[in-house]
This record gives sequence, structure tokens and C-alpha cells, in this order.
Amino acid sequence: MSQDSDVLIRREGRAGRITMNRPKALNALTYPMVGEIERALLAWQADQAVDLVILDGAGERGLCAGGDVRSLYDARTEGSGFARTFWRDEYRLNTLIHRYKKPFVPIMDGIVMGGGIGLSGHASHRIVTEKSMLAMPETTIGLIPDVGGTWLLSRAPGATGPYLGLMGHRMNAADALYAGFADTMVATAKLPALIEVLCKTREPVSVAIAQAAAAPHPSHLADHRAEIDKAFRHDSVEAIRDALAGMTSDWAKKTLADFEVRSPLAMKATLAAITRARKLGTLEEALDVELRLCSHLYEHGEFIEGVRALLVDKDKSPKWSPSRLEDVTPAMVEALFQPVSAT
Repeated sequence: MSQDSDVLIRREGRAGRITMNRPKALNALTYPMVGEIERALLAWQADQAVDLVILDGAGERGLCAGGDVRSLYDARTEGSGFARTFWRDEYRLNTLIHRYKKPFVPIMDGIVMGGGIGLSGHASHRIVTEKSMLAMPETTIGLIPDVGGTWLLSRAPGATGPYLGLMGHRMNAADALYAGFADTMVATAKLPALIEVLCKTREPVSVAIAQAAAAPHPSHLADHRAEIDKAFRHDSVEAIRDALAGMTSDWAKKTLADFEVRSPLAMKATLAAITRARKLGTLEEALDVELRLCSHLYEHGEFIEGVRALLVDKDKSPKWSPSRLEDVTPAMVEALFQPVSAT
């Protein structure tokens, strides 16, 4: 195992260890890393010497800040083929984690966004810390919450799913527990000892994690639940916006202001996807819908413009198309849900 690898894969005692190793890039997930992680998980699933898998991130800033969207942007001149291949393979990895036959323990210490949620949010034993900051901010780059994000958001309590999906606001550990994105909080200082127990003893995984658990701080989502439900229970983005405009709290005013920098098309697609995901029976079905949406938003150019404005030119002035919510028609949204070609 080379310490220069973007992902460090090794055995430690009874555990398979995966460490995201791009700390300068906040451990963003590249396409080659997807394949490396998948191959390791498939090998360990059949290896009787491996009892569990632990996923963590190098450095002190986070597990994974998302997929390598810059590589998708750079491939735009060649069509959507690379983007669709990236997403298809990434979603297959998300499904493997969700269906994994052994305990899968992601340690969400620090920043976990986008593709990082895909690596952790569907696992069997999801750990957060007092430093955790989770988010699905895809509408700011003209995309929808993918990697199974619509599946998770559709099962969050009340209207917190649409709120988090549309606005991409950050969750602390307590929020992640409340919204169903995590299972247990463990203090960062206790992680080394927990990992040692998991790797080197026969302690049952659930027992070891429970013994290391700590009580989280208060949940902002829980504190604002009444306001979230009042505004985000509506079935159109315009109605949500108007409800926020009629509220006087600082939270409502800030949330309303955040509408201005998000893609109207992506927001309407996101709300529709979360609503439809509530009626789906499996994560795989939700991922199939997400692939359609992401592929079409890529080909439409909304995702390309979002990445350009936020991450390439960094002018933070995206030229969304359409630029107003009122100009996004139901037909435009429905077109995003149509199947994509196999190539």
C-alpha cells in the first residue's frame, strides 16, 4: 500500500480499512477511487478473515467533501459519457455499501457532503462526531441530491427532507441523527480507541460503538422543526418560497435569501424527486431516478454552469436557465425524469 495513493486500503486485525487520502482536496472522491473501493469491498465480503469494514478520511478536516465534480466539468466537451459512467459506477458502490453483508462503519468526522454521504449514509453503523458537518448542497451547482440522497431525504421526519434537499444547509451531529443520516455520536478524541477495539478484539461492533457513544449537542433541525414544517410542507417550490416570505423569524429570512443562489430548475427537480422517492421501495430505484436527473441536468448545462460559477471561475454568479422559478414549467421538470441512453 502506497501512502501516496488517493485511497488507502489495507487489513488491520479483523477489519478492512479504507481511508480517503486526498486531504488537500477534502478527500473528494475521484472516479478511480470508486473502482478501488468497490474491488476491496467485494474481496472482503468473501474473505472470512474480515469481520467488518471501517471507512475514514485522512487529515483533520473531514471524511469526504463530495465527488470530484471538477473532473466532470472538464469532460464536458466530450459529451455526457464520462459523467454518466462516473455516476453509474458510484451509485453501484453506494448500493454495495447499503447491501453489504458485514458491518460497515463510516466515521464522519468533519466535513461530509455529496458523494461522501453516498459512502456513509447507507451504511450499517454510521458514526458522527462533535466536528461533523453533513450537507447535500447540490442545488447550488445545478444538480439534485444524488448518491441516494433523495432516498435518505424522503425518509427524514416531517418536512426536513425537502428543506435539507432544497437548501443544502449543514447538519451537525445531532441534526444528522435526527434526520436519519447517522446512528451514533462518538467524540473525536475517542475514535482511536474505538478503532483499535473494532480492529483488534472480538467485541461485537454494535456493543463497541455503544460503549464509546456520547450525547450529541442540541439539534438545530429539531429546534426549527415547526418552522420547517410550516414552510416546506408545500408541494411546489414557489409555495415554499411564499410561505417563507410570510414568516418573520431570522431563520425564515435567512432561508428565503438562500433561494437566490440556487438553480430554479434543480430545486424543482429536487422537490419532485424527494416526493417521488417516498413511494419507492428500494434505494436502487431512487438511484436509477437520480441518474436520469443528473444526466439530463448535465446535458442541459445547468450542472456545468453551476460548477463554473462556484468552483472554476468562482464568480458565484451562475446564469441559471431558466433564471426564475416561475419560468420552470412542469414539462421541463418531467423531461428530467425520462430514461437516459445506455451509452
